[in-house]
Amino acid sequence: MSLALWQIDAFTDRPFHGNPAAVCLLQDEKPDAWMQAVAAEMNLAETAFLRRGDDGFKLRWFTPTVEVDLCGHATLASAHFLWQDGHLQPMAEARFHTRSGLLTAREREGWITLDFPATPADPAYPPHGLEEALGITPVSVGRSLYDLIVEVPDEQAVRTLRPDLAALERLPVRGIIVTARSDQPGVDFVSRFFGPACGVPEDPVTGSAHCTLGPWWAPQVGRDDLVGYQASARGGTVRVEVRGDRVRLAGQAVTVVRGTLESA
Repeated sequence: MSLALWQIDAFTDRPFHGNPAAVCLLQDEKPDAWMQAVAAEMNLAETAFLRRGDDGFKLRWFTPTVEVDLCGHATLASAHFLWQDGHLQPMAEARFHTRSGLLTAREREGWITLDFPATPADPAYPPHGLEEALGITPVSVGRSLYDLIVEVPDEQAVRTLRPDLAALERLPVRGIIVTARSDQPGVDFVSRFFGPACGVPEDPVTGSAHCTLGPWWAPQVGRDDLVGYQASARGGTVRVEVRGDRVRLAGQAVTVVRGTLESA
């Protein structure tokens, strides 16, 4: 039996930019070990597995080494796949049942908007070894449900950062978000995301990190509608709307590969 398996670049309108995700549509339940093996084979930051249910689709996300609780770019890619491959009508809402509850997506004028839970960060003391691993003194540090967020003095500091990934891997968090105010017109903040503990040394564009970045920057910027740019080598733009305990993340997506998984 063969299964649809696409590769989609998320949070970009150009191929080979943004964050690539694999999307696999299952016809029945598969063992966790099988899904993890497929994700390792794809060797992308995330591989998403979809299975149709009574009220939408069950959705799970795997890095090359672990299953994760929340992923933005692979959810955006999954919605893009469902509309592009005809599993949902173009104006229909995509509904995903996940470890983080019900997540939804809608498409309008080429932008896909995700409705996600906010994961605000509380102020935190920098854990031992953080400053040395980053090679920079933070302006402030916070801890969210999943990650550390580290604000640094300026955009240049974010862009030129060369962290010690082995040292970051020892920190007891999913990942480390490094961020600063942007000096680009039309962009409010920049960020990078390092997740060596979950098999992702640097993630190109991290939707779930913006569930923390939105609540972090909204009070500082003085607006709830923000634009973030993740300054990785591939780069990507995320529009963020902070709405109480939810955030709306908007981005674009491009299909790069349409294929089938033959070893199903």
